[in-house]
Amino acid sequence: MAFALSNKLSLRQAARPAPAARRPVAVVRAAAAAGEVPDMNKRNIMNLILLGGVGAPASGMLGAYALFFVPKSAGGSGGGQVAKDALGNDVKSNAWLATHGKGDHSLVQGLKGDPTYLVVTAEGKVENYGINAVCTHLGCVVPWVAAENKFKCPCHGSQYDSTGKKIRGPAPLSLALAHANVDDADNVLLSAWTETDFRTGEKPWWK
Repeated sequence: MAFALSNKLSLRQAARPAPAARRPVAVVRAAAAAGEVPDMNKRNIMNLILLGGVGAPASGMLGAYALFFVPKSAGGSGGGQVAKDALGNDVKSNAWLATHGKGDHSLVQGLKGDPTYLVVTAEGKVENYGINAVCTHLGCVVPWVAAENKFKCPCHGSQYDSTGKKIRGPAPLSLALAHANVDDADNVLLSAWTETDFRTGEKPWWK
């Protein structure tokens, strides 16, 4: 009887599954990186280097971009902007007079890119003033009508005499003026007219 109980116990023990083997637990330890982290002074130096490396080229590009929108100097008594012809070439006095006779009023590119009439005097020279071709009414470009010796705006009928003085509305004002001078290189220079308007005796409205 005892032998039978012993056998049953042995069989039950044998039937029991063997306890699972314990898996090794991996212990993750934080790397000691304290020595690799730069201190505050090093961080500031690195930030300054980065800022300088990016800022210098950016400042140069912004400066060039800003200069693009700054018009060339309108000049004073000793300077000016060279007038340009229809092809964008500098206007030379002698070459201009060779193809433009006395009393001629022809357009060039003037101050700030405005269309401006150069006038040839009765003596065959470039007049000492240019006439802005932009109508003072609504901004149309006013053509010169040689047969009538005056400017006539095709938009609303305003008229100006040969000097650009208003002689008929609805334009409220005369055409703006610019100084025109010839430099030593024979360039026709245009510069801002800030003095009294010789046609009206008044201060220039375009100043």
